[in-house]
Amino acid sequence: MNDDYSTQSHKKYTQLLRKLQKELPDFCAEFFRGIDSRTTALTRYAYATDFNLFFTYLINEHEKFKDRKSTRDFSVRDLDLVSPTDIEMYLDYLSLYTRVINGSEIATMNKERAKARKLASLRSLYKYFYKKEKIFTNPPAMVDIPKIHEQPIIRLDPNEIVDILNICEKLEGLTPHQKKYNENTRIRDIAIITLFLGTGIRISELVGIDIDDINFISNEFAVIRKGGKRDVLVFGPEVREALLEYLLLRERMVAKEGHENALFLSLQMKRITVRAVENIVKKFARAAVPQKHITPHKLRSTFGTMLYAETGDIYLVADVLGHKDVNTTRKHYADISRERRRVAAEVVRLREDSKPEPKTKNKDSDSVS
Repeated sequence: MNDDYSTQSHKKYTQLLRKLQKELPDFCAEFFRGIDSRTTALTRYAYATDFNLFFTYLINEHEKFKDRKSTRDFSVRDLDLVSPTDIEMYLDYLSLYTRVINGSEIATMNKERAKARKLASLRSLYKYFYKKEKIFTNPPAMVDIPKIHEQPIIRLDPNEIVDILNICEKLEGLTPHQKKYNENTRIRDIAIITLFLGTGIRISELVGIDIDDINFISNEFAVIRKGGKRDVLVFGPEVREALLEYLLLRERMVAKEGHENALFLSLQMKRITVRAVENIVKKFARAAVPQKHITPHKLRSTFGTMLYAETGDIYLVADVLGHKDVNTTRKHYADISRERRRVAAEVVRLREDSKPEPKTKNKDSDSVS
């Protein structure tokens, strides 16, 4: 049940973390050991990249740490030398900074969401050592998280859903080269797009599905949610039909060693990657709805929109999408809630004579008073 993929992901990010840890101060290793049981290897690696950026910034931009020759030279007590103002200046620096990659200077920009994540990483580091009384200040906790200005949620309209599925099936709107290429992957791609639109699955969950995870008796399949939690999603008849058609083809494929149980395979007969799935969605979306930037996450939002519009149950939507906090769901579908409220405003009439005239079958029908 996704064990192979989960193990491979854990191995990959554990190796990357160990490599990056060699560039970090020694006390960071203690922090990673302390959070090991409640975080994934990917989360710890993300923390490590944020810490490396922060300590590099202190060396290059902060007078107190000009004498440090490398990020390895920091001690845990140095964390007490950083003030809340220093943290605010660091967040401002993140708006635009340059890094040297392979001999070239690369400009990097961070918007509110990226800044908030990097501040959250520092808060975790400081909280850990403050709790263990190895430091006596906690400046990140005194800095406000950058306000995130939510962008309008982009999702497919009902007619656009039909368009993208039709293009997947008939390959209309694609270039001759794309058509030739997609003749070999058409059934797989239909299953992928249908799975996104029919279950609201995350892209990381989709690429991790194994053949053994699918139960056609109960119309269910197992996934690994964020944080490594196992969950079971239920699919409807359209998803079932698309998966069954693909599996008839999948049974004839000879996967490369180590990829035998992966559901979705690339043309190289290996488990399909996140990047490959993103490109599949981009290709069909450009042909179907060129005016919108559609990604796998936008297909997930489309499913959530349809589910909420049909049920009006925000808790059900949160549960199916795997949101830990229903407020996350509410925030993403607030505009739909407003539409429902507009409907309510039109239905309720304060005066009897303000009610709309009842519809009659024909002009000769008696009016209702």
